[in-house]
Amino acid sequence: MPSNSASPYDPAQRPRLVFTDLDGSLLDHHSYDWSPARPWLDRLKAEGVPVIPVTSKTRSEILPLRRELGLEDAPFIAENGALAGLPPAWCHARLDRGPGPDGLAIRTLGVDIGFIRKRLSVWRERLGIRFTTMSEMSLEELVDFTGLAEPEARLARLREGSEPLIWEEADERLAAFREGLEGDGLRLVRGGRFWHVTGDCHKGRAVAWLIDRFEALRGSRPLTLALGDGPNDIAMLEAVDQAVVIRGCHDLSVSPDQPSLYCSVATGPAGWAEGVAYWWGRAHRRLTSAAAGVTETVRGERTGRVPA
Repeated sequence: MPSNSASPYDPAQRPRLVFTDLDGSLLDHHSYDWSPARPWLDRLKAEGVPVIPVTSKTRSEILPLRRELGLEDAPFIAENGALAGLPPAWCHARLDRGPGPDGLAIRTLGVDIGFIRKRLSVWRERLGIRFTTMSEMSLEELVDFTGLAEPEARLARLREGSEPLIWEEADERLAAFREGLEGDGLRLVRGGRFWHVTGDCHKGRAVAWLIDRFEALRGSRPLTLALGDGPNDIAMLEAVDQAVVIRGCHDLSVSPDQPSLYCSVATGPAGWAEGVAYWWGRAHRRLTSAAAGVTETVRGERTGRVPA
């Protein structure tokens, strides 16, 4: 990671971090291709800028993806903020356990999957509602629903701190379900394909925790960029200096309360590259920070026009 003693108020000289959703963002929603983002991934790696996956995927899914994408030196956030994986450079000697067989220290930020599944069973019976959890789907059903290959679908089922589900009731019944889960200290959030039940954690809280960890280890507050396409990305997009809403392959509203916001024209990894280029690939003046009191708002700009 970059080491920098520059003033925290000089954004052009501050260390930088990129936080990114995967499915529908860095990875194509249908094919999971990421080739349109490759040039920017290569450039950021060459400049020493960590690209940090923040995803609903499991730890087991992320590990091979990190190798494929060349992100093995960066941490990751799995299962919508339920846990974080820390490579050695991100570990604190007094606060983190030693690395496991995969070379990562795992920090649990949510609750155990067993508790989540038990409470889901209770609320399904108590409210008389219909939904199908990922763990209840057959492997063939999961492959058909997600488009994942069978080996990847097996990894998707290795949940540790969240349970995806397919809602099979009218939307108006969600309120009672959400209220019941909240009474158990659980959250219900919408993703691109599934609803996700987690502990009292979310992507934004996990991102804020990682930013604080970076500052504690490096002594400098980084300039941060986040990119996502779904409602479960909103908290993450609000936790950073600059944000990109990637045009989704869905009709779900994604409207973060973020003064430095760009909305892409392209979808998936092409929209990801478009968003990174907008903030960090153009004139020096784009390296501005809301935290430093310099903001640039491009709210709702789906045409892709860049202000003069």
